[in-house]
Amino acid sequence: MDIAIRTITSFLFLLVLTRFLGKKQISHITLFNYITGITFGSIAASTAIDTQISMKSGLIGLVIWTILTFFVGKLSLEFPKIRVLLDGEPTIVIKKGKILEKAMKSMHLNMDDLSMLLREKDIFSISEVDYAILEPHGRLSVLKKAENEHVTKKDMKLSITPRIYMPTEVIVDGQIVTKNLKDLNLSVKWLEEELRRTGYALEQLNQIFYAELQSDGNIHVDERSDSMH
Repeated sequence: MDIAIRTITSFLFLLVLTRFLGKKQISHITLFNYITGITFGSIAASTAIDTQISMKSGLIGLVIWTILTFFVGKLSLEFPKIRVLLDGEPTIVIKKGKILEKAMKSMHLNMDDLSMLLREKDIFSISEVDYAILEPHGRLSVLKKAENEHVTKKDMKLSITPRIYMPTEVIVDGQIVTKNLKDLNLSVKWLEEELRRTGYALEQLNQIFYAELQSDGNIHVDERSDSMH
């Protein structure tokens, strides 16, 4: 029973503290965030299952680590030099189609690593690459040579219809997502009218598994599989 209480308490503390630190910490966008994230998990796990560590000491450790992480993050926002020290800087590893061996060596990156990172970008030949930049979080950003870039509507001089909305879910599992409607300045009455155009009514919500407002203003409805004939 003691382990259960410790685990639940550690979980709740961890949830609150990570929410306090914000989405950047959760996303592990930098090496510093990654390390602090692992440490958070380690402290919380030890507090939950190691009975030799008092509950109070474990929670105090989590709080102190949160405060330190928060203030270091604030310092990195105010002082660019500290930010570079903590997060590192992007490193160009391919420049104008030429592999920069010294930059590769400084990043402890070999050709197998580079080829793998390029394949993750759906690039199977280095000859397609104009610039490649290794970001601080370890991912590769790639700018293809002009002749290898995808053709856009602008390139083809096609008419472009501006997006009215960002595609947003408005019904999930038969329930109206009122928050999303409010964020879009739309009403339930509007939704009811749009559903009628697709052959549904609000009384039939239990038949709808998912509905999405698309960028052109139309509603896409996905019916529950168990209500299909």
